Amino acid sequence: MRAFLEVAATGSFQLASQRLHVTQSTVSARIKVLEQRLGCVLFDRRRHGTDLTVAGGQFHRYAATAVQAWEQARHDIVLPEELTSVVGLGIQTALWDRIGHAWIERIQSRAPELGVRTVVDYSEPLSRFLCDGFLDIAVLYVPQQRPNLTVYRLMEENLIMVSGTHARSLETSWSQDYIYVDWGDDFRHHHALAFPEARTPKLQIDHATLALQFVLGRGCSAYLLESVVRPYLDRGELHRVAEAPVFPCPTYIAYPNDPIHPGRLRIALEELHNLIASDSGQPVQPSAHPDNVCHGA
Repeated sequence: MRAFLEVAATGSFQLASQRLHVTQSTVSARIKVLEQRLGCVLFDRRRHGTDLTVAGGQFHRYAATAVQAWEQARHDIVLPEELTSVVGLGIQTALWDRIGHAWIERIQSRAPELGVRTVVDYSEPLSRFLCDGFLDIAVLYVPQQRPNLTVYRLMEENLIMVSGTHARSLETSWSQDYIYVDWGDDFRHHHALAFPEARTPKLQIDHATLALQFVLGRGCSAYLLESVVRPYLDRGELHRVAEAPVFPCPTYIAYPNDPIHPGRLRIALEELHNLIASDSGQPVQPSAHPDNVCHGA
């Protein structure tokens, strides 16, 4: 399956053999065996390259999942003596700078014998990794309601529009050099309702810290978390765009209903709540309110 993935990625048996450090005939033999076992043709072999067949395209995800599972199993099972287990953390891309480093440090400080594996991605792949068993817990913006996941709201913050270098008016100048930061499905919905006639911005960024750097350096405007930009507002380095609507930005926790290692999940979960509580100054209980919990059926 690894040979299959390399041929699919390169479109060439020769390039795949170079990446795998084997002969081209070896790659061809491995693909032939795979096709025989599956009972279908995976590639259209052409003079100028190789393309996936319909069956090959359908098989691709399963092959990628299987290879990743095998590599992860080798990584988790064969551990150095100082580690007893590895906890898998999934963090929404825009949340990495907010909680990533601090969360890892808290876990490793509390349990030095526990290794940490981190995946920074978007909500849909993080939910899929949880279901496939690659992650123990994920923090995300758009939870996927899956049968085997427990999901509940961790916190809710506000997104406000800010600008750099000078104050702006929503009526006349908010769209000049506006940066669209993708905060997920809910934000896209609220943004479209608030600005139905807005043109496609010249710059779209899916990383909040990078967007903040542009706003500070170029005087652009963007929607950013109020908790993050508050120090810059207080120092006069950023300016809130007057009368711009405020959008909610809830953050969710997701983890398997039946975790493989409940102990390492408990440590990650408790330290995440401790981190959020230390940031807000308010205690946060690890057991969520029933109204905020969704257990998979």
